[in-house]
Amino acid sequence: MSAAPDLKTLYRQTVLDHSRHPRNFRRIDDCARSAEGHNPLCGDKVTIYLRISGDEISDVSFEGTGCAICIASASILTEATHGKDQQAAERLAQQVIQAFGPAQSEADTDSQLGDMAALAGVRAYPSRVKCATLAWHTLRAALHEDSNTVSTE
Repeated sequence: MSAAPDLKTLYRQTVLDHSRHPRNFRRIDDCARSAEGHNPLCGDKVTIYLRISGDEISDVSFEGTGCAICIASASILTEATHGKDQQAAERLAQQVIQAFGPAQSEADTDSQLGDMAALAGVRAYPSRVKCATLAWHTLRAALHEDSNTVSTE
């Protein structure tokens, strides 16, 4: 089941808005954790910054370069994880990564992901799934204080 034309237009507008006007696109100098991710196939590079207060993500931001899908995904990530506790952010990251896997239907993806559903169409292009999930893999590395650069290869 594919999204209706009006829904596809809304999704396209969401992706364009987040890629042209990314939310929280900045460095957090006094961040508690950060991680870098790289997608060699597309050239996407993302750094996720987290400020942690207690167990809560009190601030989250990113810097990076890449395609519209990668930048939109990272922007959506910052809005979706701000204010969440670390376990909730980890669960959300796992959910997003799983939703873009080959076994998920578009309807399942749409119902689980909020604004990330705008990127559901990339599932038809396996190399673009890496663009959509890079920031989420990088978030997981930051949450786990993994200093290795995340790679989609």
